[in-house]
Amino acid sequence: MTAGLTFTASRHPDGSTVLGATGEIDMSNAGAFATALAQARREAADQAVVVDLSGVEYLDSAGLAVLFPHVDHIRLVATELLAPLLTVAGLDDLTTVV
Repeated sequence: MTAGLTFTASRHPDGSTVLGATGEIDMSNAGAFATALAQARREAADQAVVVDLSGVEYLDSAGLAVLFPHVDHIRLVATELLAPLLTVAGLDDLTTVV
C-alpha cells in the first residue's frame, strides 16, 4: 500500500524554489519524492532548493536516502518532531536544517 504524499512547488519572494511535501514518505513513494526533488532542482538551476518537510508526519530511511545525494543543493525545513531524525541521520551536519 502506498502512503499518502502530496507535493507543492512554489517560489519564495527571494526567488528560491520551494518543494513542499505533505503526508508520509516511505519506500512506497520515495521514488515519487526523488522525482519531485530532481524536478525542483532543475527549476532552481544553481540556487538551493528549500525542501519543506513541515507537513511530513513520517519519514523513513528510504525518504532520507532521497535527500543525501542533494545535500549540497538543498535546505531543509522540519518540525520539532522531524528535526531530531534529520540530526541522527547526520543531515544537519551536511546541509541547513531549520
